[in-house]
Amino acid sequence: MPELPEVKTIQDQLNCDMPFRISRVQRSRVAGSIIHTPLPRLVGRTITHIERTGKLLDFRLDDGRQLLSHLGMSGAWLIASTPITEKHTHLQFQGESPAGVRYLAYVDPRRFGHMYLYTAEQAAAKLSQLGHDLLSPLFTLKYFTDALLKYPQRMIKVTLLDQSLFAGSGNYIANEICAHGRVRPNRQVHTLSRAEIKRLHQGVHQVLSPTIGNGGTAFGGGYRDANGERGTGVQHLVVFYQSTCQLCRRTPVVKTILAQRGTYHCPRCQR
Repeated sequence: MPELPEVKTIQDQLNCDMPFRISRVQRSRVAGSIIHTPLPRLVGRTITHIERTGKLLDFRLDDGRQLLSHLGMSGAWLIASTPITEKHTHLQFQGESPAGVRYLAYVDPRRFGHMYLYTAEQAAAKLSQLGHDLLSPLFTLKYFTDALLKYPQRMIKVTLLDQSLFAGSGNYIANEICAHGRVRPNRQVHTLSRAEIKRLHQGVHQVLSPTIGNGGTAFGGGYRDANGERGTGVQHLVVFYQSTCQLCRRTPVVKTILAQRGTYHCPRCQR
C-alpha cells in the first residue's frame, strides 16, 4: 500500500501540471466501487493545486470543492500527453495544463481505493479524523509522545499504524521507525523510556527523508508514481524486506506477523 513518501511523490509530480482545466470526464463501469460520491459539474472547472494529509490526496477545485483520493492497495494517479488506456483506468480527466493538453487518470487494478468529492466543510470534517501528518510542523516530539502514550497497553507498531494519531504512516514506515528507534515493534508502549520515545520520533525523519528523495518505495508491484515509474527508496530500508539488518550489517532480520501484517526486526539492534 502506498504510504506517505509514495503519496507525496505523486502529489509533487501532479502539481507540476497544475492548474488543470477539465474539459472531459470519463468513468469506467465499475468506478462506483471507488468513487463514493457523485461527481457533478466538473467539466469547465479547474484543479488549482493538490494538497495532501497523510495518505489522502486533496485535489482543490476553483469553486471551493475538494476531491479526496486514497490510493488503497494498488491505486495510482497517472498523467500523460496522450489518453491513458490501461485496463484498470476508472476515472480520467482530459484538460489543459501549462504544458498543453493532458490526461489525468486514476488507475486501480484491485479497486481498494476511495474517492470523495466534498464541499470544503465536508472535506474538513473528513480530514479532521486524521492525526497530524508526519511531515507537519505540528508533528513535534511533544505531539508524538502524547499520541504514542494515548494507548499505553498497545504494542508500539500497532499504535504507529493508527492514522488518527500518525497520518501517513504505514507498515514499512512503522517497521523502520522501530528499527531506527532501536526498539522491538511488539513491545507495549508503556515500557518505553523517554530516551526511546525521542529516538522513535527522530526515526520518523530518518525513514521519510531518503524514501521521499528517491521517489518512494516499491516492493515488486502496486505502487507507481505519476509518470508510471517505481521509486528506489527500498534501498534505504534497514529491516523491512531485508535479509540482513542494515544497521549492524551482520544480523539476520526476523520476520513475524503482528496485527496481521508482516513485521521485521533485528534481534541484535532492537530491544
